[in-house]
Amino acid sequence: MSRPFRTRAVVRGGAPAVRGEGPAAGGEVSVRRSRRYRTAAVALSAAAVLTLLGAADSSAQVGQKEAEFGRVSVRSGVPVGAARFTVASPDIVNGRFPQDHWANSFGCDGGNQPLRLAWSGAPAGTRSFAVTMFDPDAPTGSGFWHWLVWDVPATATGLGATPPAGAVTGADDAGVQGYLGPCPPVGDRPHRYRITVYALDTPSLALPAATPAAVTAFSMSGHVIGHAQTTALAAR
Repeated sequence: MSRPFRTRAVVRGGAPAVRGEGPAAGGEVSVRRSRRYRTAAVALSAAAVLTLLGAADSSAQVGQKEAEFGRVSVRSGVPVGAARFTVASPDIVNGRFPQDHWANSFGCDGGNQPLRLAWSGAPAGTRSFAVTMFDPDAPTGSGFWHWLVWDVPATATGLGATPPAGAVTGADDAGVQGYLGPCPPVGDRPHRYRITVYALDTPSLALPAATPAAVTAFSMSGHVIGHAQTTALAAR
C-alpha cells in the first residue's frame, strides 16, 4: 500500500514568465480652445482619458507579473507522517554560505568545501541516513541537486569533511560525484538551498554512486521514516 507524501514542493520552471502587453501610456493631447472646436475638444479629451486609463490598467498588469521564470509544483519525497528531527551546520553563517563552500565552477570561484552537519533526534528504527542539498529556485523546471550522500551508518550523528566508511557519495545534477556548492545566476533572486537529512528504514539503498539524482531520490522515498532540514541562501 503506497504512502501519501507531504505537500508538493514548488520549483522554478524552465520557461520565462509571459510578459503582458498594453498600449504605452503618456503623450499629451493638444486641443484648441476656441468655441468652434469646443465640442470636438470635449469628445477628444474623453477619448484621451479612456486611453490613459486603459494604458494604466495594462501597465499595472505588467507590473504584477514577475520578471522571472514561472513555477511548477512537484511532489515531496517525504511521506506524510514521517518523524522530524533536527540538523544544523556550523558552516552556515547568518543563513548564508561562506565563500569556502561556494562552487568552484559555473563562473564561481569558491572553495567548494562540503558543509559540516550535525543532527540529533532521529526516530527509532533508523537503519541508515541520507543527505541531500537541493536548489528549488534553479530555472530548470525540476530544481537542481547539488549534493547526495547515502548509506550513512545509523550510528552517525553528522557529516564532516569526509563521509564515514560505507557511505556513498552520489552524482549531482552536473553529473559529478561529490559536493557542488551554490552558484546561482548573476542578478537572480536569492536561491534557497535545502539541506536535508533523511532517516531510512534500510541499511543500504544498494545504488551505485553514478545513479542519477532523481533516481536516487525516488528510490529513497519508499524508505524515509524521518527527516531534518535547514536552508541557506546564496545570491550573486
